[in-house]
Formats: sequence, structure tokens, C-alpha cells
Amino acid sequence: MKLGPRAALAVAVLLLAGCGSAPPPDRLLRLPLSAAAATPSAAPSPAPEPWLLVLPVAVPSYLDTSALLVPDPGAGLAPLPGVRWAEPLRDAVPRLLRHDLAQLRGDAGPWTAPLPPGLTAARLRVELLAFEAEADGAAVRLAARWSLARADGSALQAARAELRVPVAGAGPDALVLAHRQALRQLAERIAMTHAGAAAPGR
Repeated sequence: MKLGPRAALAVAVLLLAGCGSAPPPDRLLRLPLSAAAATPSAAPSPAPEPWLLVLPVAVPSYLDTSALLVPDPGAGLAPLPGVRWAEPLRDAVPRLLRHDLAQLRGDAGPWTAPLPPGLTAARLRVELLAFEAEADGAAVRLAARWSLARADGSALQAARAELRVPVAGAGPDALVLAHRQALRQLAERIAMTHAGAAAPGR
């Protein structure tokens, strides 16, 4: 059926109005490289034995989403509307752990495979058990466990940590910063736990 000029104009206006009412695109959030607002702690002396961060760093399956999860009294956790992660947490977590551990351990900071020829390194395996805002939204909770073993397979130590970082402020940016600070504190805990681990033969 052919539309007259006025009818066609009316249809066009309605279509434009429909486009104008569409929700804005989600804002992309990324965990920053720096955790400058984190509580500073004493960095351990660089250890003599290099580390290899074994990939992947395990994260809970419920975090395999682009949504930024927040507490929901009815369902435990729910996506925060209007925002999403720009980088999957399964990629961001090992990237930032490696960055922080390198800062804390200097030249002995963690490599990732493949290692340079002739270099041997202790194997660091990390698993996140929880990484989320608490029920009242006042803090981010991170639970993790890790193990360190020398290149010959002999164990150095296994440990775990439960960390709680207050959310300073309101809105998604404050929540993202608290997530980042929690990762920094995890790196500090790992580095300090194994600060006295000597290289084989020492």
C-alpha cells in the first residue's frame, strides 16, 4: 500500500522518536593499572628466585561475564545497569597480578610462559574463590588460594587469604577501584608470604 506524503512523514517521525527513546549504550569500565588509593604496605625484598605465573588464573565461573555484579537481596548478585567490564576478569586478574608482583619483587617478578632459554623459575598458581561486593555494598571481598613450587616440583608453600576492601564513595567508579585495591592487596600478601623463600641450594 502506498503512503501519502503526510502519512510517510508521520511514520518517519514515529521511527525517529522510537530511536530517541532507546537506552544509551553501556559505559565500559576497566580495572586501572594503578591502585594508588590502596593502603600502602611494606614491600618485601626482591627474592633471588624468579617466578612463573601459571596461566590461567582460575576465577569463579559466575565471574565469566561482562556484567559488573552487585548485591541483590532477592538473587544474591545482579548486573549493575548501564555499565559493564571492558575486559573479561579472567584476563584482567592475571594481567594486574603480574604487574603488581613485578613491582613488589623487582627482577624476580613473575614471568609467563614461555620462559627465556636457560631460565628456571618457581611456579606460582593462583585461584580466586570469590571476588565481589559484600551484601551491604560497603566493601569488596576477595578470597584466594595459591601455591608456589620450584621448577623441580618441590613445594615451597601453599596459602590462602580473605581480603576486605572498603568501597570509598558511591557509584561504579568507587566499586571498580575497590576491586582493583583488592587485587593489589592479594599481590602484596603473596609476595610477603614467600619473601623468605630462597632459591635451591641457598
